[in-house]
Amino acid sequence: MTGLAADADAALDELASTDILLVALDFDGTLSPLENEPMDARMLPAARDAVEALTAVPATVVALVSGRSLSDLRIIAEHGDGSRVWLAGSHGAEFWVPGEGAVEPDDAGEDVALRDRLRSGAEDATRDLDGVWIEPKTFGFGVHTRRADPEAAEEANRLVDDIVAAEVPHWRRRTGHNIVEYSFRHEGKDSAVATLRARTRATAVLFAGDDVTDEDALRSLGPGDVGVHVGTGRSAARVLVDDIPAMAGLLAELARRRAAVRG
Repeated sequence: MTGLAADADAALDELASTDILLVALDFDGTLSPLENEPMDARMLPAARDAVEALTAVPATVVALVSGRSLSDLRIIAEHGDGSRVWLAGSHGAEFWVPGEGAVEPDDAGEDVALRDRLRSGAEDATRDLDGVWIEPKTFGFGVHTRRADPEAAEEANRLVDDIVAAEVPHWRRRTGHNIVEYSFRHEGKDSAVATLRARTRATAVLFAGDDVTDEDALRSLGPGDVGVHVGTGRSAARVLVDDIPAMAGLLAELARRRAAVRG
């Protein structure tokens, strides 16, 4: 990879030499283009190649950290039972561990029943708004407005905000690219990274993301870690890259340098 900015070049050298490296990556907008149909999302080939190269390097752990439910994340990531990639779904409320499988969350029967009732209410309230779609999630639901015009999007978010505020004001609300998510679990990508760090005993972490929900994880990183933001906009990240191909190139270069040190 050529043309690395000085901050990125130094960051990669630091990560290449750490004892155990955790590479934790958001999926949508970081490895895969954003899609109007969320389940159509797939990693760009260059991003997949870079992820696979990193998993082949000794003492290097790769994890996907996403707001998607674990089951949906496995589909879009084309993640098989033999994969070496760790998963943190639902913003860190669900995990999949290589050699162990899915780590089941605590039973939440009453919360699930309430989730289903509120999601049904959100669907009814937004049924006549073109381009609005309510996504079922393990611990809540999301209001997608990527295909809606601005007026319909604003109305959908207002209607659902009112439902949630009236019935479950304690639920966590998150905003992202043309989506508002509501959840009865309060884990975030910061807690997901902390859990992954502890489970893998990582001595340094690279976390990369593109959206508002990724900033929790970026702000939680320590002095020896590296945060990467994909795209434009303000971020707590130490390194900025323009787009997904640039992110893939950065990961590929990290794999090359770390293999030279650890291979």
